[in-house]
Amino acid sequence: MRVIGLVPARGGSKGVPRKNIRPLGGKPLLQYTAEAARAAALLDRVILSTEDAEIAEVGRRCGLEVPFMRPAELAADSTPSVLVVRHALAWLGERGETYDAVCLLQPTHPLRLPADIDGCIRMLSDTGADAVVTVSAVPPEFNPHWVFFRTGEGFLRLSTGEEKPIPRRQELPPAFHREGSVYVTRCDVLMNTDSLLGRRLAGYPVDPARSVNIDTLDDWKRAEERIRGGNL
Repeated sequence: MRVIGLVPARGGSKGVPRKNIRPLGGKPLLQYTAEAARAAALLDRVILSTEDAEIAEVGRRCGLEVPFMRPAELAADSTPSVLVVRHALAWLGERGETYDAVCLLQPTHPLRLPADIDGCIRMLSDTGADAVVTVSAVPPEFNPHWVFFRTGEGFLRLSTGEEKPIPRRQELPPAFHREGSVYVTRCDVLMNTDSLLGRRLAGYPVDPARSVNIDTLDDWKRAEERIRGGNL
């Protein structure tokens, strides 16, 4: 299976300005993802997609290829990730370079491991899934069988639609939330459905202690604390 690694990094981040090249633990945030991707054994190539010249230069110094510059219209706050991936695959395809799957690696997840990347790719191959995404377990108190929505009449109803909650924690089925540090999607699925998840989605569990998604300054502080504590 040929897999292309794609690192999307635009210049217009709002929560933490210029976060993709801002120093975290002594090196640019982007470098953590570059190092993990380059150390993964199952990625055939890793490229950076950006519209920003400074980010492109930092990416090159981190060992990422920057074969094209992303169009500015695909670098807005509202641009879906799937459009960024489609653009990269189309650019490669026009030059005769095709892949079986694409691995999306957001720079905002600096603590992912190369083993997580390879594990997701192996799971995609072994299960025949359309896509694989990293997941973390949901604590029992947030399990859908114990979570309520408020109805239009102002009353509470279980999110599952059931009449009664499962009474004992031990009886709750495992539940997961999308952790998002690694997405691996079959290219034909993505191009035909405009979805990173497809219809047959598999989840690759990761350690919550290593999971951080930097969107705000508080997230940045948590990441710094984990890095200072040696949680790399």
